[in-house]
Amino acid sequence: MTPENGVRIVAGTLVLISIALSYLSSPYWLILAGFVGLNLIQSAFTHFCPAEMILRRVLAK
Repeated sequence: MTPENGVRIVAGTLVLISIALSYLSSPYWLILAGFVGLNLIQSAFTHFCPAEMILRRVLAK
């Protein structure tokens, strides 16, 4: 698995979890989905993604 694919998996998982939690618990969990979306947009423009940096270190071991 490449770090780029890992970022997509983590982002998709976080979005699905936030949607489920907003349905089951509180609509404030949608803030998490918004944060994930904003981070994906900013990483597309700046090429800086903290999740990708973490995954590179984890996968390098």
